[in-house]
Amino acid sequence: MTLSTGTDPGRSTIMRAILPAALAALSLAACQSVPTTAPGEVGVSRQQTMLVSSGTVNRSAEKAYRKVIGEAQQKGQLNRDAAQVARVRGIAARLIPQSRVFRPDALGWNWEVNVITSKDVNAWCMPGGKIAFYTGLIERLQATDEEIAAVMGHEMAHALREHGRERASQAVAQGIGLVVVGTALGMGEPAMELTQLVLDLTFNLPNSRTDEIEADRIGVELAARGGYDPRAAITLWEKMQNAAKGQPPQFLSTHPSHGTRIADLRLYAAKVLPLYEATRAKR
Repeated sequence: MTLSTGTDPGRSTIMRAILPAALAALSLAACQSVPTTAPGEVGVSRQQTMLVSSGTVNRSAEKAYRKVIGEAQQKGQLNRDAAQVARVRGIAARLIPQSRVFRPDALGWNWEVNVITSKDVNAWCMPGGKIAFYTGLIERLQATDEEIAAVMGHEMAHALREHGRERASQAVAQGIGLVVVGTALGMGEPAMELTQLVLDLTFNLPNSRTDEIEADRIGVELAARGGYDPRAAITLWEKMQNAAKGQPPQFLSTHPSHGTRIADLRLYAAKVLPLYEATRAKR
């Protein structure tokens, strides 16, 4: 964002004097410690510090998603196998309603699920519920519906916990875009352009291990509530490790170590197993 001070040298001098203080004050004022989700059975309750609004991040995520999906479509890689797309979207249709347990407002998101033909073993969910699955994850791992649900629940959890918004806020705090300048000048909330940052957060910049653990735990609960065996998260992880031959795939690049993650998944899958059994009994 470029600040224009016109030709008035007096105003320029004043702005140079007050801007640093204004930015510091506004950063503190805008900083919010928020509970993005209810804890659920898995008990994820960490407070998160946000400098950027949900609306701003979600609008930027929408633009970023359209860019990725548009490029895949141009290359003939978007939703090529109708049966495969129907399968993935069918699983999503069972998981998305379960998001109300963690945050009821998520039911009003404009959720979208697409399948991209790629050898990459990967999947992601941008802020606001924009999901992409790669065929490499489904085909190379011969993933069962339960294992697809494990991945999808994990990725949905990132969106529900607003990890992207939290990381964008951290980036802003570190000086990537002086987004509070507009407010400092009395122009109201600036129209922040975070599309590229959202893309970087999705593809290039890894989640923290804290984020990944939270997503694992919420993910198994979403799967269990949707009627999928939460223990499939363990078999999925083992398949990924075997397929990677010592080199973790992108999906697992920042996850905890094998032993730590398996132990945590076993614990939390067992905790939500009664939810799975109750859901199965109703079907």
